Amino acid sequence: MERGARQLLGYPPSEVVGQPAAPLLADDAGTAGAAALRDAAGRERWSGTVALRHRDGRRLRRELLAHRRTADGPVTEWLVVSAVTGTPEGQTPAGPPEGEAAGGAAPGNEAAGSTTPGSGTSVSEASGSGRLGEWAFRQAPCVMAVFDADLRLVRANAGMEQVLSLTEDQMRGMRLPEIVPHPVSDETEAKMRRVLEGGGPQQLRAGAGPAGTGANDGWSSSLVPLEDPAGHVRAVCLAAHQRLQEHLARQRMLLLSEASARIGTTADSGRTAQELADIAVPGLADFAAVDLLDAPRHGGAPSPAAPARPLAATRTAVRSVLDDGPTASAAGTASAAGTAGTKTLYPALSPVARCLAQGHGALYDAADPDLLRWVRQDPGAARLLGSTTHSVMVVPMRAHGATLGVALFGRRRHAEPFEADDLWLAEELTAKAAVSIHTARRDSREHTSTMTLQRSLLPQTLPDQGALDIATRYLPAGTRAGVGGDWFDVIPLSGARVALVVGDVVGHGIRASATMGRLRTAVRTLADVDLPPDELLTHLDDLVLHLSADESGTDDTAESAGGIGTTCLYAVYDPVSRRCALARAGHPPPAAVTPDGAVRFLDVPAGPPLGLGGLPFETFETELPEGSLLALYTDGLLAARDHDIDEALDKMFAALARPAKTLDTVCDRVLTAMLTHRPDDDIALLVARTRALHADRVAAWDLASDPAVVARARKHATEQLTAWGLDDAAFITELTVSELVTNAIRYGRPPIQLRLIHEDSTLTCEVFDSSSTAPHMRRARTFDEGGRGLLLVGQLARRWGTRHALTGKTVWAEQSLSPG
Repeated sequence: MERGARQLLGYPPSEVVGQPAAPLLADDAGTAGAAALRDAAGRERWSGTVALRHRDGRRLRRELLAHRRTADGPVTEWLVVSAVTGTPEGQTPAGPPEGEAAGGAAPGNEAAGSTTPGSGTSVSEASGSGRLGEWAFRQAPCVMAVFDADLRLVRANAGMEQVLSLTEDQMRGMRLPEIVPHPVSDETEAKMRRVLEGGGPQQLRAGAGPAGTGANDGWSSSLVPLEDPAGHVRAVCLAAHQRLQEHLARQRMLLLSEASARIGTTADSGRTAQELADIAVPGLADFAAVDLLDAPRHGGAPSPAAPARPLAATRTAVRSVLDDGPTASAAGTASAAGTAGTKTLYPALSPVARCLAQGHGALYDAADPDLLRWVRQDPGAARLLGSTTHSVMVVPMRAHGATLGVALFGRRRHAEPFEADDLWLAEELTAKAAVSIHTARRDSREHTSTMTLQRSLLPQTLPDQGALDIATRYLPAGTRAGVGGDWFDVIPLSGARVALVVGDVVGHGIRASATMGRLRTAVRTLADVDLPPDELLTHLDDLVLHLSADESGTDDTAESAGGIGTTCLYAVYDPVSRRCALARAGHPPPAAVTPDGAVRFLDVPAGPPLGLGGLPFETFETELPEGSLLALYTDGLLAARDHDIDEALDKMFAALARPAKTLDTVCDRVLTAMLTHRPDDDIALLVARTRALHADRVAAWDLASDPAVVARARKHATEQLTAWGLDDAAFITELTVSELVTNAIRYGRPPIQLRLIHEDSTLTCEVFDSSSTAPHMRRARTFDEGGRGLLLVGQLARRWGTRHALTGKTVWAEQSLSPG
């Protein structure tokens, strides 16, 4: 309890602190004053006249100003202020109230011609300039207030009354922190004291509202000393004016800057539409709705006329000042604007249809005939706008020649209608959202197309072969960069051998996927002629150089068709010898796991990436025990952002070393260990377990270079087929052996060897000779005695071909074995 309160009512603090306030009222509980006090319970501020009871029994009527100091709860605290000392009813005041000059005039205004504050009546009519000065003070377009030497308010003009919603009589005699309890008020009062002490005029903090309310931005306020004729400072004048246009322009720029960071944060069109609504409310409008067209319209310049048919759209996002949160289904939104996902049909001549056709936004007030007609025709518009909306903006969402939808903004609580600058801001915000949505949809379409292309170019099923058990995985990148050019392949070769390929084309998107398809086709073609791994990569390097040169001449800004960074690993495994030959072009080395669980990298020389040209590749050969594991992968597997390369390798080795029943389990275990989120780059993983063809499945004979040996070769073959239980294949095998051995004797050079390889469903016949000349099939003429041997082999065998070694060649032919 302050000293002034003790002086007013005569009670020491010990008698009243913590006690109910009712005994201090002179009126009964049912009187108007008590009722007014009870009515103040639900307000933040209350002022009025109340009859108080002095300790000695006197009755005092006083103007009180009360501020709520605590939020709603079981106990509410109030700050109650009275500006003047009391006078018992029926008595004449002994002097002026505390802080007020005699007659209620401000200090320095005692001269003839001054008026009683708030009365509007002249004390002296001797001077017309006094009345003009009073009128000028009261009606000044800015906020003005005068505080005396005790920093108590003695004058306030109409602007001050309007801003604070208090009359001059209610504020007179109070200090600024008592009128508006706020930290800025304390700061302002400290600067007033500085003015009184001779510190000269003072400027208040930029943007602070008048009297330190702190609730209004865009104000310019200053404190000016009021001096008497002798030059002594007698009072302080507070003057403030609102720089409305500058403030609004700054607010619009801040909102536009904020939108750059908040709109388009994801590739989700619905989320982007909601971000547009969230940024617009309440900074620009009291409610916003974003509708995306069910069928976006593409074209050049918009049509000047509205479409003849209604437009179908989906309400994608809504936001209102009644929302408790940013979601479209927040309280107050559903009833006013409809929830997200609601289908909307705009009439052909509605403002929305007209704005979409014209391609630019428009302003409407509540009395606009077009708006009224739309509301009468469309119940959805009536629900959206309601009865209290007084200003509306309709803005089409356009990006790159496509109309994607429409954004609607309305004001209900804002007293000011939308103006041209608001429409400009709405169009800028909507354009940002439209570009993000258009980009997201385009990226989504491209991603879908790229994924479809990528999937179609990768092996759909693994080929049937008996050399390796194989499992594969492909994971596209989880970033907006899109699908890359990673690929894998399994290619059956002659002699029961199998080629394994893993590659990575630099870049992402359709171009990378298409280039990957080209390279995969080239690898299969080169593998089909049984090139060694180093020679195959050399030819592939030349192809990448040609593709890069072709594309660099048509698009300087696009990624080249491979270029530096395209990598490949090519391996050939022979189940007969259990040897594996490998070469790599800038690709990570493969990992091998022996049957005893030991894991190591195969020491394959690191060749240059494809596309450099002129640099050699080397083939590395190693023997793999039956049951060994080979792991081929692309670099996306090791490029996880949450661990370094050494940690990644340790995790991969540990996952590969753990025993597993199936290779699919091994693949899943490796990916689980290496990845904690969607990869930043594509990942291709191929895991293979080696098999072996033992001696009981392979038979070989050395033959002399003599035509008489052909019959012996046929006999060896038929006897071996009988031993394998393949008598049904004897006829075709005899013809094949006869033709291939005859060609080797006639056109080749010794030594000559015949070999038969029996897989589960395939029988391969091979004839080796030391000549490098490859046989060619030709069509024999009617009377030719020769030239039909290879044609016959090609008709009887499933496939045939020639593979070259460092010395000599092998001509082979495969035939399928029936299930019996």
